[in-house]
Amino acid sequence: MIKVLVVDDSALMRRRIADILTGAGFTVVTAVNGADALERLGAERPDVVTLDITMPGMDGLACLDRIMVERPTPVVMVSALTAEGADVTLEALRLGAVEAVQKPTTGGPGAIADELVETVRAAAAARLRRTRNLSQRLRHVRSRIVGTDFLAEPAGTSAAAKADGPPGLVLVGVSTGGPGTLEELLAGLPADFPWPVVVAQHMPATFTGSLARRLDSIAPLTVVEALHPAQLQPGTVHIARGGADVEIVRRGGRVVVTPVPARAEGTWHPNVDRLVDSALRALPAARLVGVLLTGMGDDGARAMADLKQAGGRTIAESEDSAVVFGMPRALIERQGASAVLPADRIAARLADWADVDPGTRRVTRRRD
Repeated sequence: MIKVLVVDDSALMRRRIADILTGAGFTVVTAVNGADALERLGAERPDVVTLDITMPGMDGLACLDRIMVERPTPVVMVSALTAEGADVTLEALRLGAVEAVQKPTTGGPGAIADELVETVRAAAAARLRRTRNLSQRLRHVRSRIVGTDFLAEPAGTSAAAKADGPPGLVLVGVSTGGPGTLEELLAGLPADFPWPVVVAQHMPATFTGSLARRLDSIAPLTVVEALHPAQLQPGTVHIARGGADVEIVRRGGRVVVTPVPARAEGTWHPNVDRLVDSALRALPAARLVGVLLTGMGDDGARAMADLKQAGGRTIAESEDSAVVFGMPRALIERQGASAVLPADRIAARLADWADVDPGTRRVTRRRD
């Protein structure tokens, strides 16, 4: 039976979360703050920790950092998921939290409670990423760019973005455990990577703007949130807006990425299957590469298997690096993966497929 340590300074919220998880068959113990949580962590040895972000004394981020150092355990951040708290919650995901979910309401069972239960169950089976505290992360990023060129790439539209569309397009689908994996993938792409990238990360709308800004600050490429229709350009990464979907379409002879309302029948949004299906309608399969990363469920597996069958190429993240192996496993089981790779090798494979000369590859940092 899965044991969960629920950490929240609100007695009402502790009781609410405990009731939901107990009703789902979990064993639940509670802690009233970060210091209490660290004491109970060793004594109770929980399979999963749910952790509030805003607490007096030791806040959720400080507690999470200690957990990852002292006794690494899958952590689910329980947050109000407001725009104001998005940066803090994303920092928690970068520090090693498996996922963030919305705080349950005081009403009866509903979609929020169901999501909490499903996320905790997935977290119990999750593979923890190798995590680093903030100072270690900064050293890691700096170590990758020592001796490289820090000059900005010149702006402008290249011939690759002419009316018949880009020569290549990378479509990335990712869910639980995604922010850290995306950071590793995008930071590893060379500054002269010639293809656009479109990312569908399952995430609420309040988070994707912050995610795009954070990734833009560490990646050699330009990273933007897909808020409006935009022509696909080399070296630009478009992060689909959370809570909606995104499609690749042709408009006036140009190939455009555009946000679209989420379909009611879809379980996860931004929906990966819908993104890949639309790309197959807009461009030849041979120009497309699908990358399916960590996440619960099977979103993207069917469409990426279709992509491979039609002559495109696909990559599934391997089990040894995936936080949750559900989505990539589903692609592999459909025999839809051209390659199965750990997260830290995917960028190099994409650069090879895009014919980036290994002798000229550079990881650069833009000057703002």
